Amino acid sequence: MLVPFVFSYAETIEELNNKIGQKNIDITKLEQEIALYQSQINNLGKQKSSLSSSIKQLDLSKKKLIADISITQNKIDKTNLTIQELSLNINDKEDIILNNSNVIALDIRRMNELEQNDLIETILSENDFTIIWNDIENMSSISNALIEMTTKLKKVKNNLEYTKKETTDAKNELITLKSKLNDQKKIVEQNTKEKNKLLTQTKNSETSYQKLLKDRLAKKEAFEKEVEGYESQIKFILNPSLLPQKGVLSWPLDYVYITQLFGVTKDSKRLYASGSHSGVDFRASIGTPVKSVADGVVVGVGDTDKTCPYASFGKFIFIKHNNGLSTTYGHLSLIKVSEGQKIKRGDIIGYSGNTGHTTGPHLHLTVYASEAAKMETRPSKACEGRSYTMPIAPTNAYLDPMYYLPSLQ
Repeated sequence: MLVPFVFSYAETIEELNNKIGQKNIDITKLEQEIALYQSQINNLGKQKSSLSSSIKQLDLSKKKLIADISITQNKIDKTNLTIQELSLNINDKEDIILNNSNVIALDIRRMNELEQNDLIETILSENDFTIIWNDIENMSSISNALIEMTTKLKKVKNNLEYTKKETTDAKNELITLKSKLNDQKKIVEQNTKEKNKLLTQTKNSETSYQKLLKDRLAKKEAFEKEVEGYESQIKFILNPSLLPQKGVLSWPLDYVYITQLFGVTKDSKRLYASGSHSGVDFRASIGTPVKSVADGVVVGVGDTDKTCPYASFGKFIFIKHNNGLSTTYGHLSLIKVSEGQKIKRGDIIGYSGNTGHTTGPHLHLTVYASEAAKMETRPSKACEGRSYTMPIAPTNAYLDPMYYLPSLQ
C-alpha cells in the first residue's frame, strides 16, 4: 500500500533539495529494476509459448507494473517537494520586491523634497556653497540609485514570474502523474484478473493450455480471412495527391524498438492468414504510455475481444488526423480517450498491452488513407454469428507507417 507523503513546511530550501536528490536516486534504482524485468520479459517472448512461460510473463509484467507505480509515486513526491521549494523561492522574491519598492518610494520622497526647494533661490540665499553642491550631488546620487534599484526590481520581478510559471508547470505535471498512477493501478488489477482467468481456463494443465492456443489460432485465422476477404472486395482508387509528405507523423512511444514491419515479411507470412502485415509492431511492455502520432479526432474505440476473443486488435483506438491519414493503435491494456474527442500530437491516448491476438505484449500501429478508412459494424460467421465493430479499409488504403514516421537514422 502506498503511504501518502507528508511535508513539513518548516523545512529549508537546502533540506528540500536533499530530499529531491534522494528521490532522484530512488527513481534511478527503480528504473534499473524495471530494465531487468523488461529483459526477462523479452527473453520469455523468444521461448515457445507454454502455460509456464505465460504465467511467468504475467508475473513479471505485474512486478514491472508495481515498480512503475513506485516510480510514479516517487515522481509525485519529488514534484510536491519541488512545488514547496518553488513556493519558498516565490516568498523570498516577493519579500525582495516589497523591500526594494519601499526603498524606491523613500528615495523618490527624498528627491521630491530636494526638488521642492528652488535651486536658484537656495544659491542666492546661501552663503555656504559647500551645502549647495552637496544638495546637488545628493540629487544626482538619488537619481542614479533609483535607476539601479529599478533595474534590480525589474530583474527580481522577471525571476518571480518565471518561478511562478515553473510552479504552474509542476502542478500540471503533478495532475498528470496522479492520473498515470490511477491508470497503472487499473492495469495491475487487469493483469491479476488475466492470470486468474488463464489458470481457470487451463486448470493449470499444459495440455489444456496448448488446446486453448490451438483454438485461439483457429478463431484468429478464420476471423482474419473473413475481414481480409471483405476488405479486398471494397473498390477504392487511391489518390496520392490527398496524402501528406513522408515523415509527418511522430513516434507513438517514447522508446522505439520495431519488432515487425509493414507488408510481406518472413514473420507476416507465418503469423497472418493474408500473408501481409497491416501495420508496424513496436516492443512495448504492458502499461507503456501510447501517444497520438498527430492531431486529429477519435472516430472509434473498442475491444474486439468482446466479439472474437484473441482474434484481432483487442482494445483499440481509431483516430482520423488532419493530414489525410488515419491510424489504429491495437492490443492496448487501457483506453484513455473517447469517440469524438479532439487529440493533439503527443497526447497519451492509452497504454500498451497484450489484448487481442498477440504472441507477447506490444503495440500495433496501422496507417490508412483517411478517405477510405472508417468504423464499420458487420455480422461475423467466424465469431459465432456475432457482429464486430472495428476500423475497416480497402486493401489498397493500407499504407506503410514507416514512410510517414520519423527516420530511424
